[in-house]
Amino acid sequence: MAITNEQKKAYRAIGHTLNPIVTVASNGLTEGVIDELNRALDDHELIKIKVSVGDREVKKAVIEEILRITGAEMPQQIGNTALLLRRNPKANPKLSNLKR
Repeated sequence: MAITNEQKKAYRAIGHTLNPIVTVASNGLTEGVIDELNRALDDHELIKIKVSVGDREVKKAVIEEILRITGAEMPQQIGNTALLLRRNPKANPKLSNLKR
């Protein structure tokens, strides 16, 4: 499902106050990083991550791989920071960053 511009704007507003939950660094996408991404997306639905892996092309490839593996969408990317969204119908309202 594609995100509309209005939804992107709302998600960016929520994401502005978030701190990066997961950092992908020189070790790349390890199994532990992927597990933590999936756990964070299940719990919080909207998360901010930091990708510090080198030049733009490598960073773009890593983010695309993250989106493919997790099934998440990316409402925003600025520099090394990306905002990821994956809705969870069974999310705990106390943990979720999205209003219910």
